[in-house]
Amino acid sequence: MSSRGRLLDRSIRATLGRRLTRPDLAPRLTVLVQALAPDATPTARTVAGLLAQASAALDVHDASQVWLALSVIAARLPNSADVAAARRRGELHGARAVLTAAINRMPLDSAGLEVEVAAGEVLVDIDHLAQTTLMTGIQRVTHETVTRWYRDHQVSLVRWTDGYVAIRRTTADETARALGTLPPAPSPDDRRRSRGTVVIPWRSHVVLPEVALDIPRTSRLLALVLHSRCATAAIGFDLVPLTSSETTASNVPADFMNGLAAIRHMHRVATISEAAHLEYDGWRTMITSIGVQGPEVRTISLPVEASEPTPEQLEAARQRYCVPTVPLVLCVGSHEPRKNHLSVLHAAELLWRRGLEFSLLFVGGNAWKSERFSERLAELQAAGRPVESARGVGDDALWALYRLARCTVFPSLNEGFGLPVAESLAIGTPVVTSDFGSMREIGAAGGALLVDPRDDHAIASAIMTLLTDDSTHARLVREAAERPSRRWDTYAEETWDYLVRTNPLPRST
Repeated sequence: MSSRGRLLDRSIRATLGRRLTRPDLAPRLTVLVQALAPDATPTARTVAGLLAQASAALDVHDASQVWLALSVIAARLPNSADVAAARRRGELHGARAVLTAAINRMPLDSAGLEVEVAAGEVLVDIDHLAQTTLMTGIQRVTHETVTRWYRDHQVSLVRWTDGYVAIRRTTADETARALGTLPPAPSPDDRRRSRGTVVIPWRSHVVLPEVALDIPRTSRLLALVLHSRCATAAIGFDLVPLTSSETTASNVPADFMNGLAAIRHMHRVATISEAAHLEYDGWRTMITSIGVQGPEVRTISLPVEASEPTPEQLEAARQRYCVPTVPLVLCVGSHEPRKNHLSVLHAAELLWRRGLEFSLLFVGGNAWKSERFSERLAELQAAGRPVESARGVGDDALWALYRLARCTVFPSLNEGFGLPVAESLAIGTPVVTSDFGSMREIGAAGGALLVDPRDDHAIASAIMTLLTDDSTHARLVREAAERPSRRWDTYAEETWDYLVRTNPLPRST
């Protein structure tokens, strides 16, 4: 060994001397030995002995085992570059060099954390759903699906630690929040798990039923998908940040692409519509140019179950949101440019200037690049137009508004599914929506007028038809009533069957 190598070796030993005194090191090495050699029993009682056992069990040519070793020792998930560097170190210097380097780099903020290798489980990543009560369309799908998985199957709900460096099980409060039930008082075990136990997926099923945009999360998720020997799967909502990037916030396309980098190595994706499937097929064709086949993709269309409002809910919504004696036009969705709400405002103004009487209600919050919508809305309100934007409308009030509206309008430029279209039709209210993509897919079954969303006058003409042509309106109401129904229970079971039950674990290398 060169003099420089001997100096480096002494430095590592000195640092290891401090790390070797950490009380969490021996338990982590024990967990690692048990995971690498499940049929063997760790016989050593000292850190040095456990390190020797782990070194003997670790195959440095197997990137999956290297990933597992780094994860367990650090109590955090590595990224792909970390795994590659450690594997190369091992091939040159042996398994013990991999483990001692990992011990040398043990993060100080991981001191005291317990580590659990989760094998043979179904781990469902609900990080966003577990920490918010905001119900966007994606979160509503996640909530409805995961609630039924949790009810009908053996499921472990997980989320990410602060900084997105590791995975842990959800606490009782977080589980209750995700399932929509009142949270019970946290138990001592609940508090312990949220504070000190990191979960390392290993030969399990890992399912992502929501969109992940946080780069620290997705970079570690990529390495997990590649190396954890898990059967991995996701619900595919859309590829809007790829196909309509100009309508998103400036950071969203790059963040979304990092999520796709992980999904491209997953085993299965269940898209929520045929339109979303078409987007994923195009993306899969594209990534073959980098030697990646991409996941298997299947369409499992979303359901919609209408919730019939009570007379009290109808009256409360009428009193709060409706203008007496004039019909209501309803537009549901956030005000990001992709939703095309500026066109709805312009179409409405064209009709008001023709003398048509109606009120226009938007239900949804502001989002990226919604400043122009807010400005135009304020201008029309200042001019005395009967238009309002309501935020924080609960489900009961929303279903009442669907029922009270003469029609709804949803001329989006790109949607993975278009829940407001399906919800309006499910309760029997005709819709004006876009004549392509998932919106045509939904509307083609009846109850909708399909228009070019980039043509303000076409939108205005369709709204006018539904406000003034009673025979056309009645025909669309009948068509909506005759549409086939589809339940959330059916959707949840179909996605479980595809993403979990028939999705085999990869073979060991």
